[in-house]
Formats: sequence, structure tokens, C-alpha cells
Amino acid sequence: MKLNVVLYHPEIPQNTGNIMRSCVGFHAKLHLIEPLGFSLDEKHLKRSSLDYFPYLEYEVYKDYQSFKEKNPGRYYFLTRYGHKSPSTINFKEAADEPIYLLFGAESTGIAYDILKENLDSCYRIPTTDKVRSLNLSNCAAIVLFLASSQLMDPMIYSEEPEAFKGRNFLENLDLAELSDKHKEY
Repeated sequence: MKLNVVLYHPEIPQNTGNIMRSCVGFHAKLHLIEPLGFSLDEKHLKRSSLDYFPYLEYEVYKDYQSFKEKNPGRYYFLTRYGHKSPSTINFKEAADEPIYLLFGAESTGIAYDILKENLDSCYRIPTTDKVRSLNLSNCAAIVLFLASSQLMDPMIYSEEPEAFKGRNFLENLDLAELSDKHKEY
């Protein structure tokens, strides 16, 4: 099983950079379907993905058909027109094949003909009637979390990894040595 995030015609480099970071954090591959609204070497993109870019697994496709031909698996389309919440997806049912979470362009979403052909696989993150949709990078993070929490990827740590401060950081913390910026006022 491998989680995959697919961005269909992404337009805003900062959103894509944030999604890159989320993909690294959730052990997911990123697929970008052209046209892109930015260059992959754009400074904003790299700033958003920070120092995680070297760990990112990604691929770029000239169009949706090229992507689809190369990537068999289970597709989940995230759209404001979906009739089901992504929280209803049982990702474990698809764990024996690649899982693709598809998100559309910030201004136009995923092409209507693609959505109409896949109505049973269209999902909407529930919101109030005051917004059409949430920010693209927020949507990707929400659905990545839902999927990874079900699939229990061994590469995902539920506690602070030893490579950083470690699982017992707070227990071993000497409060007397903290600077004021880390103390509660």
C-alpha cells in the first residue's frame, strides 16, 4: 500500500509547497498534473516545502490521461460536489493497491467530466454554507491524516521520533534550564 496525493492543475506554489511537506510527513508520493501555475524551481515553492524537498517523492504528468494510464489503483476525488465525507472511506479496503487522493486546482477544482465519470468516488470535506471549500493544502492534510490513521503505516510515528527530541522529551525536561520564551506566563 502506498498513499498518493494527486494535484490536478495546481495554481498556487505555496499550497503545493505545503502539500509537499505533508506528503513527506505522511509518507505519500505526490503526483502533479500539468498545467501547473508555477515552476517547480520557483523560490516560493521551495520555501513552503522548506528542507523537506530532498525527501519528497514526486512525478509530473502532461495530462490526466497520462497520469491515469501510468497509475492503476483506487482513486478518491475530493471535490465540493461530493455527497459523502472522506471520514466515511474505509481505506483499509483498498490497502492491497495504491491509493490516490485527487485534489483539483484552487480556482476550478477537478474537471467536471472526470468527476461525473467517478461520482461514486467523489467526497466532500463537510463545511458550513459560508465557504465553497477549504484551502487546498488544508484539505490534503485532513484527508492524508484520515487515510494514514486507518492504514497505520509503520513509517508514521505517533510519538516524537528519537531523530528529533525523542518520545520522553517532556518527562526528561529540566524546567529550571528553560528560557523565558518556553515558559508559561
